[in-house]
Amino acid sequence: MKSLPNILTGARLVLALFMFVALATAAGAMPHVSERLDPLQQFALQRWAVYAFVVAAVTDFFDGWLARKLNATSIWGAILDPIGDKVLVCGGILGLMSLGPQPMVVLPAGLILFREFTVSALREVGASKGVKLPVTLLAKWKTTLQLTALALELFVAAWGAFSLPEETAIRSGFAFAAHGLFWVAALVTLITGAQYWSQTRKALLVAG
Repeated sequence: MKSLPNILTGARLVLALFMFVALATAAGAMPHVSERLDPLQQFALQRWAVYAFVVAAVTDFFDGWLARKLNATSIWGAILDPIGDKVLVCGGILGLMSLGPQPMVVLPAGLILFREFTVSALREVGASKGVKLPVTLLAKWKTTLQLTALALELFVAAWGAFSLPEETAIRSGFAFAAHGLFWVAALVTLITGAQYWSQTRKALLVAG
């Protein structure tokens, strides 16, 4: 049972990979496969990709909760969990871009990617100097916001794959909610990035 949290984290990585490959294939990124797909098959790939993303996002809560509940925290879990989060978020953004032009998403998506890679670099630099950056409560909420917003954005972008009504008002309402939450997620992401930057700078000055 104590291995269950790490299994869930590993499953998140697998699901993230499947989600991205499915969306890329549906978008025509795999010539010898994509060209054989009819519209219904493309829609099926998009649906399963969204389902995979949602399930993967849910595992982000349960692996940490189970690790604490079962007293099964481990070094591997501490390493894989943030990697799984970043792979899922970055894969979700790239998969979303593959579904077509996303003018309202491009800027916040770019800001999120910029922050994630920057903080990863800061953590590496800090680790080399013996500096450990603790995960803040706001950073945890940041991940929740990112995953929720991305799930909504993927749902809206793959709207036709779910055989939903094409009424402009209904789709526009979902799109407005998705875009608004995604911008909020980007703002919180930048704030946490600035916090990590400040923490790392101060810690490195102390470490000399």
